[in-house]
Amino acid sequence: MSTLEDRLRAIGAARYHALHPFHHMLHSGQLNLQQVQAWALNRYYYQTRIPLKDSALMARAHDPELRRIWRQRLVDHDGESAADGGIERWLKLTDGLGLDRDYVVSEQGILPATKFAVDAYVHFVAERSLLEAVASSLTEMFSPTIIRDRVSGMLKAYDFVKPETLAYFNNRLTQAPRDADYALDYVRLHATTPELEEAVCAALRFKCDVLWAQLDALYHAYVAPGHVPPGVFLGPQTP
Repeated sequence: MSTLEDRLRAIGAARYHALHPFHHMLHSGQLNLQQVQAWALNRYYYQTRIPLKDSALMARAHDPELRRIWRQRLVDHDGESAADGGIERWLKLTDGLGLDRDYVVSEQGILPATKFAVDAYVHFVAERSLLEAVASSLTEMFSPTIIRDRVSGMLKAYDFVKPETLAYFNNRLTQAPRDADYALDYVRLHATTPELEEAVCAALRFKCDVLWAQLDALYHAYVAPGHVPPGVFLGPQTP
């Protein structure tokens, strides 16, 4: 009989967004500058909402130990100051790709579907059970592989991408496994019935769908058929 961890890993193997055609194109050099800029710009919206969902989770947690551990995620993304943290490092990525920082921060160029998908994730964490909220973070179990593929592939494929541009991902190679280990231990401890185990699996499937939907939106707008909604990023902006 499969363990809960086996079931979760099977979900990642089948549904994680590393399998999406847009990611294959991104990592293998098949995208142009505009398409890479669009990816970084839209992913910025996701990065900015991660602290919001983590704050929502902590606000509902009665266990101070969980809050103490989980708040490190806020520090990782927001930093100890405005000049530090994952969001700032992501802005250095968009800077390095030639995007105007004020334009990125304004969020004016974000695809509507990106906003719908990401906002749905924030609402899920705020409204579903604490167990489901924690379980939805378990996509981090699968992120180190995609990060390594992304960094090596983009550095090899694009002359406009430099090592310092991708510095955000260096920290994630240690942060994501640490966070995933805690979340996995938490769900194994608290998913004490078949129904709760299924809720955990459903939460991970939902999060995989959120990530996949973001890439669907990018592919539809910037690859094929190329239907860019009104008012969003058109590019290219040249480094």
